[in-house]
Amino acid sequence: MEKIFYILFSLATGVAIGRLLLQKMLKSQEIATQSKIKKMLKEAESNAEILKKDRLLEAKEKFLQMKAEHEKEINSKNNTINQRENSIKQKEQSINQKLENITRKQQELDTTRTTLEKQIEVTKAKQDEFATLKDEHTQKLEAIAGLSAEEAKKQLVNSLCEEARTTAMMQIKDIVNEAKLTASKEAKKVVIQTIQRTATESAIENTVSIFNIENDEIKGRVIGREGRNIRALEAATGIEIIVDDTPEAIILSGFDPVRREIARLALHRLVTDGRIHPARIEEVVAKTKTQIEDEIIEIGERTVIDLGIHGLHPELIRMVGRMRYRSSYGQNLLQHSREVANFCATMAAELGLNVKLAKRAGLLHDIGKVPDDNPELPHAILGMQWAEKYKEHPEVCNAIGAHHDEIEMTSMISPIIQACDAISGARPGARREVVESYIKRLKELESLAMSYPGVEKTFAIQAGRELRVVVESERITDAAAEILAADLSNRIQTEMTYPGQIKVTVIRETRSVSYAK
Repeated sequence: MEKIFYILFSLATGVAIGRLLLQKMLKSQEIATQSKIKKMLKEAESNAEILKKDRLLEAKEKFLQMKAEHEKEINSKNNTINQRENSIKQKEQSINQKLENITRKQQELDTTRTTLEKQIEVTKAKQDEFATLKDEHTQKLEAIAGLSAEEAKKQLVNSLCEEARTTAMMQIKDIVNEAKLTASKEAKKVVIQTIQRTATESAIENTVSIFNIENDEIKGRVIGREGRNIRALEAATGIEIIVDDTPEAIILSGFDPVRREIARLALHRLVTDGRIHPARIEEVVAKTKTQIEDEIIEIGERTVIDLGIHGLHPELIRMVGRMRYRSSYGQNLLQHSREVANFCATMAAELGLNVKLAKRAGLLHDIGKVPDDNPELPHAILGMQWAEKYKEHPEVCNAIGAHHDEIEMTSMISPIIQACDAISGARPGARREVVESYIKRLKELESLAMSYPGVEKTFAIQAGRELRVVVESERITDAAAEILAADLSNRIQTEMTYPGQIKVTVIRETRSVSYAK
């Protein structure tokens, strides 16, 4: 029991001591905390004082800076004001000087006006005196001549008019005579200059195209089983495909160059691709037709751009492109039309006419030769109707329709188109026929002339457009030479077929030879 009491007493004593120690410790912590707080407050007050001083310094510096800038701005404005005041003072001085000058000039003008008024009064007095003297002189002259002044004026005017009329008639006669002498020369000069300033190449368009192949094994694939491929290709293109013994070549025959080109390109694609059967042939031909149509439009657009022609209807541009695949007597139609357009522009410039209209009409003059169908109208009338349909200028329409004399010419450029068309088509080498028939015609022409007695030599020149006949002077007289030329012309006209006209020239030369020994 005593132990328990002792233990409880020890516990109570320990608790009491612990509480005392705890209270002492908490009190010491509280004192430390208060001292720390006081220290922090002092530091905060010190920092606040420092910040306050810094802000005051910054505010003072900013105030001084703003004050300096303000003073600078005020000084600048004061300088500007002073400059303006000086400028105004100078202007005032200048104005005052001008006013003084004006006042002085006004005084001078007043003095001059007074002097002029006095002179005018004196002049009027003299004019009155002169008029009186003139009337007296006129009366004396009328009395001496027996004519009044009006009658004398009429006689003088009539005499001068008659003299002027005579002089004018003489000058007109001289001008007309000179014009007659120089008109032919000037016309030839314009034509020659036009030809010289335009030099283009001519292309021959045939009715046959050659498709080259690498080896003859491809011919069998093109023909197909029992000829089905070649029949499908001919049906799709409208071109005759000739596969014969010609090595490494397939012949495409047809009168339409567009169809031949479609067939050639389609055959090239088929051979390159390797798949050749009727369905594939129809597909490739359809794509090739679309490609050719696009190329036709591109060729037309490039042509009008090269020639500097603007505002042409898209359908007319397509027709111009189709000319690339047409020919006229072996001459490429697009090349011919470009050549005629350049000829027309040159000739119109030489004659002082509208160059743009002339070039436009020259390019479009043969569009009637490239119809999608086959109308019965002449190509000049058809081309004129198309030009009218697509709102071309009336002078251009008339030039297209009249270049072969189907209608009357109502424009100055119409005869130019006709002349340039003839120049382009009639040039030697521009339009060619098949070589064999061409050579045969020249030989027949020379043989026909050689059949006459007394003919020594014959020469067919200028691409068969001129025949020169050299005769023996001992057998053929001058009169007989004229008869020979007329007779030969008639025989050529009746017995031969030829384009254009043939000039027959009979040459008779007399030579007198003597020897001095």
